[in-house]
Amino acid sequence: MFETSIALSDASRILAGVVLLTVVTIEFGGTFLVRVASGKVPFTEFQKSFSRAGHAHAGVLVILSLVALVLADASGLAGFWGWVARAAIPAAAILMSGGFFAAMAGKGRTEPNKAVALLFVGAASLAAGTLTLGIGLLAA
Repeated sequence: MFETSIALSDASRILAGVVLLTVVTIEFGGTFLVRVASGKVPFTEFQKSFSRAGHAHAGVLVILSLVALVLADASGLAGFWGWVARAAIPAAAILMSGGFFAAMAGKGRTEPNKAVALLFVGAASLAAGTLTLGIGLLAA
C-alpha cells in the first residue's frame, strides 16, 4: 500500500491545536442554542436567527481553518504571507461568529447593533486568508 506522511510546520501545528480547543466553545454554543430553540431563553426571531448564523459560521470556519493550515504548508508560503494564509481564516471564525452574537445582544433586540461591523471585518479577514492561500497554492 501507499505510505504517506504529513508533517505540519510548527506554526500550523500550534494554530491547529488552538483552533481545535475552540471546538469546546462551539459545543457550548450548541447547548445554548438548544435552550433557545426550546423556549428557555426569551429571544426574538431576529436574535434566534443571528444566534444560529453565529454558531454555523463558527463551526464551518473552524473546519476550513484546519484544512487551510495543511494547504498553507503544502503551498510553501512563508513569512508575512504564510501568516496571512494561516491566521486570517481562524481570525475570521472569531470575528464573524462574534459579530453575529454581539450584534444581537440585548434584551428584545429586533435589529443588529453597531457590533455588526465585526461581520465585515471578519469577511475581509476571510477574503485575505483564502485569496492568499489560493494564490499561494497556484504559484507553488
